[in-house]
Amino acid sequence: MHTPVTARPSPAFIAASWVALLLGAVAYLIGLFNAQMALNEKGYYLTLLLFGLFAAVSLQKSVRDRVEGIPVSGLYYALCWFALLSALLLLLVGLWNATLALSEKGFYGMAFALSLFGAVAVQKNTRDLIAAGAGEAPRGTAIPPLPEQD
Repeated sequence: MHTPVTARPSPAFIAASWVALLLGAVAYLIGLFNAQMALNEKGYYLTLLLFGLFAAVSLQKSVRDRVEGIPVSGLYYALCWFALLSALLLLLVGLWNATLALSEKGFYGMAFALSLFGAVAVQKNTRDLIAAGAGEAPRGTAIPPLPEQD
């Protein structure tokens, strides 16, 4: 198995990725904090953000693992897609039925999308830095071997 050589991401792209993630998530959370809605509604939208970020990062990792020849089960890969699409669908349904102004609905949707993009870009940069040798595992950290393939 040949592992492709990965170029180190530029500092500008790394910074832009972190800014996108933080700007999207912080804007979403500030909007949620200031929203005139019940606490259970705020909890729903907070949970969707956390679920969506996890699903997006997990899917990005699964896709990249498959591209690099690292085994990923079909079930896990399908669950990653299902989780991300579920988070997006639940946000869409929640915003469709919310008693918010259209501008607020658009704000939440765009902040959510920016957060997902930023999370995927940060995950990509992290993986690229490790692959380029700039983010080596700390000394003394054991990295388990990959499972044998038939």
